[in-house]
Formats: sequence, structure tokens, C-alpha cells
Amino acid sequence: MTSLSPGKIARLGIGALVLAAAVVPAKTASAVGTRTFQLDTIDELKGGDLTGVSVDSNGNVRAGLTLGSIPVQDASSVWSSVVLPDGSVLLGTGSDGKIFKVSGGKATLVATTGAMAVSSLVVAWNGDVIAGTFPDGKLYRLPAGGGNGGPAAAFGDLPGTEDVWALAFDAKSKSLYAATGPEGKVFRVDQAGKAQVHFDSDEAHIVSLAVADDGTVYAGSNGKGLLYKITGPGRATVAYDFDADEVKAIAFGKNGSMFVVANKMGESFAAPKRNRTGPAGPQSTRPAKPGKGMLYRFGKDGIAEQLLTDNESHYVALAVDDTGAPYVGTGAEGRLYTVDDAHVASLVADTDERQIGAVVVSGKQRFLATTDPVVFREIKGTGGADAVWTSKVLDAGLRATFGRLAWRSEGQLELSTRSGNTETPDATWGAWSSGLGAPGDVQSPPGRYVQIRARWGRDPKAVLREVTLYFVTDNARAVITSIDATAKNSGSKSGKMGIVASGGESPRPSSSVKLSWRVDNPDQDDLRYRVSYRLEGQNTWRSVQKPGEKLTRPELDWDTTGLPEGPYRILVEATDELSNPPDRVQKHSLESATVLVDNTPPVYKALAMQGRKLKGEVVDGLGPIARIEVSIAGSDEWRPLFPSDGVLDEPSEAFDVDLASIVPPGAHIVAVRAYDSAGNVVTRDVEAK
Repeated sequence: MTSLSPGKIARLGIGALVLAAAVVPAKTASAVGTRTFQLDTIDELKGGDLTGVSVDSNGNVRAGLTLGSIPVQDASSVWSSVVLPDGSVLLGTGSDGKIFKVSGGKATLVATTGAMAVSSLVVAWNGDVIAGTFPDGKLYRLPAGGGNGGPAAAFGDLPGTEDVWALAFDAKSKSLYAATGPEGKVFRVDQAGKAQVHFDSDEAHIVSLAVADDGTVYAGSNGKGLLYKITGPGRATVAYDFDADEVKAIAFGKNGSMFVVANKMGESFAAPKRNRTGPAGPQSTRPAKPGKGMLYRFGKDGIAEQLLTDNESHYVALAVDDTGAPYVGTGAEGRLYTVDDAHVASLVADTDERQIGAVVVSGKQRFLATTDPVVFREIKGTGGADAVWTSKVLDAGLRATFGRLAWRSEGQLELSTRSGNTETPDATWGAWSSGLGAPGDVQSPPGRYVQIRARWGRDPKAVLREVTLYFVTDNARAVITSIDATAKNSGSKSGKMGIVASGGESPRPSSSVKLSWRVDNPDQDDLRYRVSYRLEGQNTWRSVQKPGEKLTRPELDWDTTGLPEGPYRILVEATDELSNPPDRVQKHSLESATVLVDNTPPVYKALAMQGRKLKGEVVDGLGPIARIEVSIAGSDEWRPLFPSDGVLDEPSEAFDVDLASIVPPGAHIVAVRAYDSAGNVVTRDVEAK
């Protein structure tokens, strides 16, 4: 592929001309011969399918949580959950504000609210369940068993409330607390349903609540991301100001520690609103794109310690297990993470659903509740014969032949591979290869894409780390797509014309030309270049490089000093000989468009002033003349002149111009300068009397 047709001429001199259309720059060459896929970090190891396995931030893959699956029909999202004394679970859902009971391996509708979603559930007085909803901002009371599927009974009234975001019950004081919007209030509600404002914040929404053992209420806001500590009616301080938009969840662990989830969403929060002209439709309350999640721990001294940060997803659910370890569920990819005191984070569950809306990891009933679709997933245990890790799809860039599969592990594992030529595995991919019990050669056929799979059936306690797959791609030829030539020290910033605008500073002549080229190098081999030139009409190519010079960068300075002026061609050859044995070497060369070497400025054949008329003729050896301009001595203002025929297009241009409008009466020195198309310039003075 040539950059310009052979008939187009680009001059090289003081100016600069680009000899090619723009193309995508070649990628940095870095690979030589055999290459590897190396998976040894949590980001590399978590990208595929994790069925019953966990991956920690040290790059260890272990058997993870074993999850059940109970679909919940007639619900699109999970917002809340609560475990009843008998071990059954209530789920608060949207978009129709229904409450489901999960027991005996099935989900049953136990109550309806008529709201868009049931945002919060809590067991309160005598085992009764209180539910909060939005966007009608109501409280409902269900009997201890959950109800029979009919409408839930309204409970109390929260003046000025449109959204109830969170509920917390203090068993010692037998008080219910409700976090609300859009006035950012926390209400205290007694058993009779009477509500009083316990705290009125400056935020629009209070979205999270928790009550400490001493009765202190902690509340999180949406807006400025503030954590409030409320010690009594109207008595509150800001315990922490997060670099976030919301404090989504609060939970207490052992030894008085408190865990807090904060999210930075990057978009303004707008509470869902009911369609007043009809029933609430399936309005989505999820953000348009994932935010960034953060998990903090606060000790008894109130000092904050950041445990987790996720730049790919915000956190939706928070829970603490019986050992005091925190767990967070993500708002994208439906993943569950935990982190230990050494800040080693582990991805312990990767569900098929979009979001984890509720988590319980303590007590006898442990589960996840997910959204899109709504599924109740009981945590049945850790590990099992079905624990399988599957890598993300690995792209070799070109068709590859796969070699040795190696890994480090503790215990016995079985690894296998499959390959194909589509980005997403389909029926055209090969079947999974026979399992390897120890590192060895891959049996999958050549292909551009490959996946790696590990099974824990032999040893549930095995640990996998540092998986490496060796491969060699087909040797694709590197192709030169364009050649550029730019005269050094030119005054042009655009690179398209060597002539400066009228009044601009004259560039300094230079006979050194910077040659550069762009290369499409699909397999990223290290490349070597050879550059030659020839004068038009001759057949001999002569090297631009110095003897013995090895050129590996796509650029070179060409010194044209001493060369005859005239049209030249540049030839650039690219070869991958540095990366391949002789029988696999590929080459490609490209010849440039015509390059006119012109290092000599024009000359004045005649130049005179008659009164206020300037007459003259300027001639260039190769031409054409590109600009003629004048200036009165002592002035920095230059004015362009046209030739007698009105067009600057020939090596010789005559001019006859009346300068009365720009040369005032009296004696003056008039400077005249002319450029050829290469940017070479000549300046002469003439006296106007």
C-alpha cells in the first residue's frame, strides 16, 4: 500500500511535507518467539467463571462457597432481607413491593405493599416484622410468620417522608429507627406506631442505619457521604466525611468494631418516583453505570481503616460473619468479597446474576439474594466436587500453537484447556482436553483464543496459583503503511507546508531530512529496518544508513548535503529477522511518493523601484515560487504580493506592483523576500525615493 500516488510530488528543503495519509500507529514491538499467558493476580484470575471457588488478592485460588439456587418469580430486584426466628427468610423485592418467604426449598408470596419496592425489613416487637417502602414512604407490620399473601397492614406515619431507606431495631430500648428522604430525617418509632424526629440532617436522604450495643445510632447519608453518630434526640456529630457520594451500609462486628460501605457513584442520585396517573411500572432504580465501592473499619477509638476498594463496582450489601469478618456484595457482576485483618481480599462467590442485594453470613441460615434475576442462594458450605475455576478467554492476537501448561499448587488439581477462533466460546471451539494432573504439554489444537480450567474434585483443600501457558503465534508479516519526510529546523508547525505565513520569522535552512514510517506489526515481533534512496531516472538504490548501522526504530535522519537537487524516492524495508529463525523471516518494503530535494534558495533576476512601483523577477532552479512578500524597513509587517499572471505556479515569476498604499511619501528601504515551495528563502532590499 503506497502513501501517495507516484504522480504527486513532495518537496523537501527548509519546509516539511507529510508523504502519507494518517493511519493507526504501529504497536510497540516487544515479543520475541515463544510467549506466555501468565495468570498470577486476582485481576487475572477472577475474569472467567468461578463455580464454587475463591480467589484472593495474593493470587491464590481455593475452593469457595457452595451455593444453592431457589428462583423467586414475580420479582425483578432484591432490596432487603431478614431471618425469622424459625430460620425462614423474608425477602423485600421490587418492582411491585412484594415480600416473599423462603422456606423448605421454595419461595412463597406472603405480603404485598403496593409500593415500588420494599427497601428494608427488620424483626421488631414480639417477633413482628416491620417493612419500609419507597416511593410512598410507608411502614408496614407483618405478623411473626410473615403473612398469608394479602396486603400488609400499615403501621404508623412518618410525616413528610417519601422514601424509607433503612430500618434498625434497638432491642434494649425497644425502639425502631427509620432512615428517610427527601428531608434527610431519622425517625424514632414506638410499638404503637407513634413517630418522632430523632435527627434532622442537612442531607436530602439518610440511607443506612445501625444501632450499637450502647444504644448509639449510626446513620449514613446520600449526597456528601457523611457518617453521623447520634447519641440522643437531636444530638449528632459527623463521625466521618467520606470521599464518596453515599454511605450505603453499616454493620457491627466483634470487639465493638464497625464496618461501613461507602460508594462514589459519579452521577447525581434521584429517588424513584411513582407514576401518579397509574400503577407503578417496572421502573429501574439501578445506576446507569457501576460506581466505585469502599469498605472501612472503625475501631473503638473511632479511627477509620480502609479495607477494600473496588474501582469496577459499587457495593450494595454488607454483612459480618460469626468470626467478625466482613463481606460485601457488589452492584455489578454479582460478586461477594471478604477481607481479612492483613487486608488480603478474597472473591468468594461469583454468581450468574447482576447484583447481590442481600447477604447473611452468620448464624445457622446463611445466604445471598441476587437481582436480575432474583435468586435465593443458600450458602451450603465450602468446596466440593463441583468446584471449578475457568479462566477468562485469553487472546493470543493471532492463531497460536500452544505448548506447556504449568502451574504452582498445594494439593492435587486437574487442569485442562480448550481453544477456538471466536472471542466468545461457541460450538466451533474444540472440546476440553484431557485433564493434566501435573504440568505438561497442552493437547488443544491451534487457535487464536484459549481457556484454562481447573477442577478440585481430587482435593477440596488444594490451592492453585501462578498459571502459565506457553504459545507461539503464526509469524505474520509486518507491513509498512506510510512514510513521512520532514525537513529539520523548518518553521512549519503543521508539517504540511514549509512556507511560513506573511510576517512570520524566516526558518533557518537545513539539508537534514527526518524520515519516519508507520508499521502494522500484528504479532509484535521486534523489527529491523533498511532505508535506501534513488534519484528519479536512475535504477540504483543507495543506503541512507551508515555502514553496519542496525536500525530498529521507525525513523532516521537523512543528510541530503552534497546530493544533486531533484526528485528522489525513498525505500523502506521491514524485516522480523531479529525475532524469527531464517526459515520463518518475513519482509515487506514500501516506496515513497516523489520527494523533491531542494536546498538552494531562489535568485532575483531583476528587482527595481520606479516611483512607487516595484518590478522584478525571481527564479528558482526547481520551482515553483510559492510566496513573494514585501516590508518597509524598520517594520515587522510583511504584505504578500501576486505575480503578474496572478498565480504562483512556476519556477520563474515576474511581478509589477504599485506599493503607493503601503509605502508613504519620502525615501524608504523596501525589503522583498521570496520562497520556493521547499521553504528556501531569499531577501533583497531596494530603495524607494
